[in-house]
Amino acid sequence: MKIGDKVAAIDDDLKGVITSVKGDTVVFKDEHGFTHQFGKNQVVLQNPDIYKEVGTVQKLEISKRVSKKHNRKHLVLDLHFEHLVKNPSEYDAFERIFIQKEKLMETISFCRKNNLKKLEIIHGIGDGVLQKMVYDYLNGQTNIEFEDHDFFYHQRGSVMVTFL
Repeated sequence: MKIGDKVAAIDDDLKGVITSVKGDTVVFKDEHGFTHQFGKNQVVLQNPDIYKEVGTVQKLEISKRVSKKHNRKHLVLDLHFEHLVKNPSEYDAFERIFIQKEKLMETISFCRKNNLKKLEIIHGIGDGVLQKMVYDYLNGQTNIEFEDHDFFYHQRGSVMVTFL
């Protein structure tokens, strides 16, 4: 270290230019004009030019393996009655809601058995009978999450169920 070198203190947030060196003691002046004394082992040289010679090496990034299950789209269950049976006009209201509930129960059981993570249940907007049945059934289930906020209750025709 010699007079005129830029140094920084190791244990302090101080930088400056060396004004004198006496044995193992270095005296430097910081950017505010104050002088500080430190031992040679308590300061380091600041020379930004030493990094110009060092090249950077870019390593290839190894891609992480992701299970194919994570790329699957979620399962969709459409409970509109015309999608469940061939002749929807042959059923009365009680039979319709019963068949729709059976299909809902089968699908949730299938999702649990096959470790599926998400299920979208399309119930439609309508007068809310099917929607109420779906939400009542989901409220009675364990280890699932779904949005059951009153704000969206009659606004959306579907509900997304996440299996825990």
